[in-house]
Amino acid sequence: MSSTQIHPAVDHGIVAAQAGFAGGKLSCNCASHKVEVSVSAQTAHNHVCGCSKCWKPKGALFAQIAVVGRDKVQVTANQDKLAVVDPAAAIQRHACKECGVHMYGRIENQAHPFYGLDFVHTELSAESGWAAPGFAAFVSSIIESGANPAHMDAVRNRLNQLGLPPYDCLSPPLMDAIATHVAKSRGVVFAA
Repeated sequence: MSSTQIHPAVDHGIVAAQAGFAGGKLSCNCASHKVEVSVSAQTAHNHVCGCSKCWKPKGALFAQIAVVGRDKVQVTANQDKLAVVDPAAAIQRHACKECGVHMYGRIENQAHPFYGLDFVHTELSAESGWAAPGFAAFVSSIIESGANPAHMDAVRNRLNQLGLPPYDCLSPPLMDAIATHVAKSRGVVFAA
């Protein structure tokens, strides 16, 4: 086991998804009157993210984040405690005003390639069975949050040990999805 810590949900190995898993509840970190978000489907594209905007547990270098259809996400308790962290950001991250935990992120721009998907932190759930993380995104960005640049080789090595290929953007399939969306919006005709 490496001494390089990535995120508590992956540091001791990655837990595989459970067949037939259909979602669960996410709860903020408040001691009482927790914000609760119900997710009624399995997530996709679960990954660890190094960007400086995603919520990370205390001491974690990365966030763990996945996507699910926005129609599968519902705030089921204490919605009044939620506020958007940065109204100018593409992803409207709804966080608990008391403990600061990001409960879900939503894209309101209908022209955005990921419109219709919400971003959730499955480690906030007591249920097991969620989709396992499959890659690391925006790895270099952890430097912007205070990680020592001299330790980046160790971080990338640890990510590879965990089976999380490190990228300084999103995974190739997600980057292809973004490029396809942009091309279609511009009327590009694809070669046969």
